[in-house]
Amino acid sequence: MEPISLAKALASFDALWSPRVVTTVNDYDVRVAKVEGEHVWHAHDHTDEFFLVLDGELHIALREPAGERTVVLPKGSVFTVPRGTEHRPTAPEGASILMFEPSGTLTVGDRHDEVPDHVDATTGHALG
Repeated sequence: MEPISLAKALASFDALWSPRVVTTVNDYDVRVAKVEGEHVWHAHDHTDEFFLVLDGELHIALREPAGERTVVLPKGSVFTVPRGTEHRPTAPEGASILMFEPSGTLTVGDRHDEVPDHVDATTGHALG
């Protein structure tokens, strides 16, 4: 049990849209990822998804009953996508993010569009 440097964790890999699990809290993973470009439209039917922008800027497009909208998260911002809400994260100029979600949650959710090659459909990879 030692402190974990998020900067060192992020420096340990280069893959985009391929989160690493930095620690676990009860039954939840704390994951970090480097992102750039577009993810895929997807929804998590049974869990919310928490985002914290560590560096850069993240955009999250949302499909809600009132229509589509996009939230913009600059560095230091947090946002929670409610369970069941279709969303698509994008980072036009790249970003580093931290996510908090139940262990075993697939990065492309329970429902998703076709997964492009640049998106890693994973439940998170171990650091190192």
